Amino acid sequence: MISEQLVDLSRLQFAATALYHFLFVPLTLGMVWLLVIMESVYVMTGKVVWKDMTRFWGKLFGINFALGVTTGITLEFQFGTNWAYYSHYVGDIFGAPLAIEGLMAFFLESTFIGLFFFGWDRLSRTQHLMVTTLMAIGTNLSALWILIANGWMQNPVGAEFNYQTMRMEMVDFWAIVFNPDAQAKFVHTVSAGYVTGAMFMLSVSSWYLLKGRDIEFAKRSFRVAAAFGLASSLSVIVLGDESGYTVGEAQQTKMAAIEAMWETQPAPAPFTAIAWPNDMEQKNDWAVEIPWVMGLIGTRSIHKEIPGIREIKAKNRERIERGIVAVTALEELRKHRDSASAKEAFDRYKADLGFGLLLKKYVVDVRSATPEIITRAVDDTVPRVTPMFWSFRLMVGLGTAMLVLFGLSFWSTLKSSCAQKPWLLRWAIWMLPAPWLACELGWVVAEYGRQPWTIYGVLPTHLSASTLSIGSLYGSLAGFIGFYTVLLVVEIYLMQKFARQGPGSLGTGRYEREAVHHAVPSIA
Repeated sequence: MISEQLVDLSRLQFAATALYHFLFVPLTLGMVWLLVIMESVYVMTGKVVWKDMTRFWGKLFGINFALGVTTGITLEFQFGTNWAYYSHYVGDIFGAPLAIEGLMAFFLESTFIGLFFFGWDRLSRTQHLMVTTLMAIGTNLSALWILIANGWMQNPVGAEFNYQTMRMEMVDFWAIVFNPDAQAKFVHTVSAGYVTGAMFMLSVSSWYLLKGRDIEFAKRSFRVAAAFGLASSLSVIVLGDESGYTVGEAQQTKMAAIEAMWETQPAPAPFTAIAWPNDMEQKNDWAVEIPWVMGLIGTRSIHKEIPGIREIKAKNRERIERGIVAVTALEELRKHRDSASAKEAFDRYKADLGFGLLLKKYVVDVRSATPEIITRAVDDTVPRVTPMFWSFRLMVGLGTAMLVLFGLSFWSTLKSSCAQKPWLLRWAIWMLPAPWLACELGWVVAEYGRQPWTIYGVLPTHLSASTLSIGSLYGSLAGFIGFYTVLLVVEIYLMQKFARQGPGSLGTGRYEREAVHHAVPSIA
């Protein structure tokens, strides 16, 4: 058996690299459509200021894109280096969307990003707009195929286990593509990226307005960011509700942990607005609940129950006990391929094979598992409630604050008064980190909430890792964190440098620092 320390270090390394990578991804997803919007206005109106806006914000987009690609490449290699058995077990399925992403989406966006930067003087307005649009489509297609792969990990549809090859095999490609979990995760994730891009542009534009510089340029950018951000924030909320519904359908354990729902509540279940979960005693020390809301969100009805953690554990115990039969039959089939009794037993209980494999963390022969060991495996099926509960609520709180900010910002642009509201501009600047923090918390909820599974209900995490040395994991973890931190510092330095230079860095001579008396007094 692979040691628990090795598995934990492998998980920590992948989590660290993934979270670093996702510091760059949301801004790429959001900024690219803002570029399409601004260049579309330029093509329609012919006003050079919109072209300059596209070029300036495109420069910041390009810096972020380059560093995002650098941090993302290593993630796919880690499936082979750190998660070898996972790659063997589900590679036929998981590898397909990643291959399509690399061959189609990544090359599409990489090709057109070059034309975007170097084609301004070689392409017509319409041609260059087409390039920008194709670049945006490629960027979002990359996210689509990666999230299809991740969605399959959350809800493994369109695949079956083949006892002869000892692997999961694809049986329905389109079921994987149109997996409800994958589609909900995609639209929710890209909408969060749009919010990130809008917040970045809103914050930088607010800084210009507070400094009293590049006023007309900043006002237009502020207006675009406010409108796009408001629409995107509303989309995140609506699509987040849909994502929550799919979680409630496919991963009831995650839903119960997010809501700190220890006991099954009568339908429709209340929503726990705030509470103090007690993991040790499996209860909430105190809670503030809103009647009916969770039942309506989680089930779309007033009649369906949402199972609590205790009920889920009782069902999981039954599945683990059936899984023992499935694992035993599978091991018999490996020795005697033609055993009819083993084949019959396996076919009957194979749906619970993954639950039987949970016992492999504690015993080599699952038939020797004692009731105490089974209880430990049952407890493993539920992630710790406290981090899930608070991560989700902090994410929602940040999303609500951003929605209010974008709403007030958009209203101020309708009144043409954004430059006269220093408190609003300061708020926009201070909210700059909010979308990144919300995105990272969203991934914590999604991935930590899936534990103890790599493939939900199919392959436990402790069986997925490679047999590496502890020393090599510590060394590579330190190397990745050090290297990625350097890249993050470079990103922040370059973005700050060119943002401070402002549109005057385009070299057109059109944007010199404007006199302070033409704008709100500088208070930043």
